[in-house]
Amino acid sequence: MAEFRFVTTWRFEAPIDEVYRAISSSLCWPAWWESLCSVEELTPGDTNGIGRRYRYTWKSRLGYRLRFEIRVTRVRPGRSIEGIASGDVQGSGRWQLTEEGRVTRVRYEWRVRPVRRWMALVAPVAGPLFAWNHHAVMQDGATGLARWLGVRLLGTTRE
Repeated sequence: MAEFRFVTTWRFEAPIDEVYRAISSSLCWPAWWESLCSVEELTPGDTNGIGRRYRYTWKSRLGYRLRFEIRVTRVRPGRSIEGIASGDVQGSGRWQLTEEGRVTRVRYEWRVRPVRRWMALVAPVAGPLFAWNHHAVMQDGATGLARWLGVRLLGTTRE
């Protein structure tokens, strides 16, 4: 079965605390992340957010929707959030934030494999399209977050 690893880095001219607060508040993401249709909190988790569970519904540029849950497994307040995905995709995601002077660097690593039958069947040949779509969705996030925070997006890179 095909597995994908995407790494995206956003750089904002903004304080790390502001950026972390927005990233850690995924119920607010639909207000600024155009590709995100909805977020539903399923379980609140502990005081640090460990065990928190959300269901996300994303719209792709390719005409399909993805629906999956994320269970938060690790939090370093102000620095990182990690979780396990299940649903249309299975795998893990990790947000890592660092501060470089007045610039906040956000690195997101997404390691998943498609579980939906049609996606799993076409993944070996449609991988480049899935990658293109992921990068477009992440660019929407970077642009939207900069606008939401009223800060400058200094760049987006991907590995």
